[in-house]
Amino acid sequence: MGKGGGCMPSRNKFPISEATGSEAEGFKKLRIFIVFYSMYGHIEKLARRMKKGVDGIEGVEGVLYKVPETLSPDVLEQMRVPQKGDEIPVISVDELVEADGILFGFPTRYGCMAAQMKAFFDSTGKLWNEQKLAGLPAGFFVSTGTQGGGQETTAWTAITQLAHHGMLYVPIGYTFGAGMFRMDSIRGGSPYGAGTFSGDGSREPSEQELALAEHQGKYMAVTVKRLTPPLLNATCSRF
Repeated sequence: MGKGGGCMPSRNKFPISEATGSEAEGFKKLRIFIVFYSMYGHIEKLARRMKKGVDGIEGVEGVLYKVPETLSPDVLEQMRVPQKGDEIPVISVDELVEADGILFGFPTRYGCMAAQMKAFFDSTGKLWNEQKLAGLPAGFFVSTGTQGGGQETTAWTAITQLAHHGMLYVPIGYTFGAGMFRMDSIRGGSPYGAGTFSGDGSREPSEQELALAEHQGKYMAVTVKRLTPPLLNATCSRF
């Protein structure tokens, strides 16, 4: 908590490098899915930098996925949404169980996740019924139009999705060290996860915001490694 709470978190960055280890020969890498919805590209830029962070931890790889679009092409055209390429595949609900950890990214809509991501979560009923995702680490990263637009609420209102699935919420806290305390520039992100401000759509994620996204990728990768028993193949069940 901040000074108002009577204490100040450490400004030292979480020791990522000390938590890495050697990949056991003959075993598959742990996979962290970075599942996102990005209308104008801000979340996608964070996702790509986050993958760089995940890939920087030995024995772990990040896999980028998009969730399905719910708006019609005509509506997207009227909203001047850029065309999306096919480089990043659209994920199916059933593929979620193949992940060892998941980072969900989405823009805000009135302080909550965008409808496209909510529709994707709403389609996971079968996985919920069988608790297929229980015990799986997960985190969030967001984009908002303004400083008061939901950098924190967009993430914490999404925690209910994880709770019903029995997933393990992994916030970044203040592990980014001094970067979490800088006040000399506008910066998205919070202890709940990385974030960026899109403004009217013309603002691009800053280097500081991208660095926080990369850190979150590393932090999640390290966390997943710590939660995975040694010498356990990544295809084994969590229970």
